[in-house]
Amino acid sequence: MPNPNHTAVSKKWRSAALALGLIGVIELHAAELPDTEELGKILGIGQNELAGLEQGQTVSFEVAEDKENELAAGVVMYLPAAPSKIIRFISKKGLATVDGDMIAQGTLPDQATADAFKGFAFKSDEDARDFLEAKPGSQFNLSFEEFQSLRQAGGGKPDAAAPAYRKILFDRWAGYRKNGLKGIPAYDRGNGTEADPAAELRDAAKAGKVLARYFPELYRAWLNYPAALPAGAEDRFFWLNRKVEGRPTAILGHRVIMSAGNMGEVILSRQFYVGHSYNSNQLSIACLPYRSGSLIFYANRNFTDQVAGMGSSLKHAIGREQMKKAIVDRLTNLRNAFK
Repeated sequence: MPNPNHTAVSKKWRSAALALGLIGVIELHAAELPDTEELGKILGIGQNELAGLEQGQTVSFEVAEDKENELAAGVVMYLPAAPSKIIRFISKKGLATVDGDMIAQGTLPDQATADAFKGFAFKSDEDARDFLEAKPGSQFNLSFEEFQSLRQAGGGKPDAAAPAYRKILFDRWAGYRKNGLKGIPAYDRGNGTEADPAAELRDAAKAGKVLARYFPELYRAWLNYPAALPAGAEDRFFWLNRKVEGRPTAILGHRVIMSAGNMGEVILSRQFYVGHSYNSNQLSIACLPYRSGSLIFYANRNFTDQVAGMGSSLKHAIGREQMKKAIVDRLTNLRNAFK
């Protein structure tokens, strides 16, 4: 006779894997879904680790990296709060509120103007001049046309830097809203080379093979935005001013939250513009009822040229551990918000 607790856990883990596309290219039919033990093996998680979740432990799992410049990691944590309560917190305040490196943030209404980005400013005249004098390369993520526009910005005076950047941010947001991934300009790295955040985010979206199979409408809408979202899903745009490598960084993001009924919630979020240090980011979260609280499955994909090239394997190993630590820190802060 099956253990009822085992059956309940199996269903939750099964749903989490489906929602996040964690099983990769494995083709499964509903009657062939793995039980808890099998799924734990797929994710590289042992039964002892599962048991430790309720004691506040975290469990990491592998997320396949398909590009040389990609860092990916996943973490599971138990939170003593219902999925609906956690999702309301995230929807209202955003995950940025549990990020210790956040300087400022805001949401972007449908009729936003460049003034919506006033929360972003340079710390000093020196930083402002560095921006206005920027050239193609890795110091700033800008397109060829955007670098050219800086030459015309207020005669190079520091006060002109923030308005010039806000105009760039507005144009990038408007371009993405109108054309989705096709509306994201590439970053000019100089010497005829570019970084392509649109291609990176497209590959990240396509990586959700099981998401495509079991949530096809959400998958298609996410991949083909501005395609209409399925019933039960809502989206929101946001901007962040976040400290990355000691420098303030403007970030533009798009988040979709979809209810999976009594099985929990799914969150998809992408950073389609990042000011410097890395190119783009996509995260997937499944928040599922478990015991008297929720299991949070958090999978993150980050694209950065810093881990490509010579020494790539070592760079990936170090970067992956740093990413896992950052995820755990955010989930711990989120859990503390419900104490």
